[in-house]
Amino acid sequence: MTDYTVDELICVCISRQVEDGEALAQGIATPLVMAGYLLAKLTHAPNVVFGSAIGNTICAEWAPLSIARIEDIWLGRAIALTSFPGAVCILFSLQPKEFFRPGQIDPYGNFNNVFMGGSYERPNLRLPGCGGIADVTTYHSRVYLYVPRHSRAVFVEKLDFLSGLGHGHRLPDYPGPHYLVSNLGQFDFKGEGGRMRLISYHPGVPVEKIQKKTGFPLTLSPDLHETPPPTAEEVRLLREEIDPLGIRELETLSGARRRRKLREIIEKEQ
Repeated sequence: MTDYTVDELICVCISRQVEDGEALAQGIATPLVMAGYLLAKLTHAPNVVFGSAIGNTICAEWAPLSIARIEDIWLGRAIALTSFPGAVCILFSLQPKEFFRPGQIDPYGNFNNVFMGGSYERPNLRLPGCGGIADVTTYHSRVYLYVPRHSRAVFVEKLDFLSGLGHGHRLPDYPGPHYLVSNLGQFDFKGEGGRMRLISYHPGVPVEKIQKKTGFPLTLSPDLHETPPPTAEEVRLLREEIDPLGIRELETLSGARRRRKLREIIEKEQ
């Protein structure tokens, strides 16, 4: 059996959602997503193109993940450089697939990236903000989600603030999120009324643990199964070509462990 880490499994799950020829949008500070996109490009989807808010560019080439040299792929290899409004217009016409990371998410895929606890004026925790999510999730047909650290603080019955739309809003041009992957399993939104369903549990993760870590009752897919693990070649590509610095791991870490890992990466890049 191939040895792999949970961050590599998340990247592989993201990669398997990509189809050849698609346009893929990447947000800021989402290395798990970018590693998954690159894995798809190097395996089953060689003709994908990337759009990013970093430099407001469109790229067809790729480069390994980086922190100190993150602009290399976007500014050094771009096939189109534009302004932020221009990038928005281009991406609107391309309708790219995009993975968003919710700070909180409810059973129907509505999500929050603004604050948690307290009030908007005096929050217990101020989140990075929603960027363009509030706009995109009124019309975008290809919204996907990921949660690197599955917990009851993230999967909640009721949001503290709504900044990204899920299902149940009766918007004619917005079908709601299609898919979510966490460090515990994979989910779709094909339950009654667009409710989230568990469609696969990751190897070694009991369904009971996923329910315990979720703040609302889980709906189970009739076809519930174990997530297929990464192949040896997928793991090799992630470790040796796509992300030899291990930047993808940052999204699964917190506190002192995350700070240590970040310092290690920066020292290696100097």
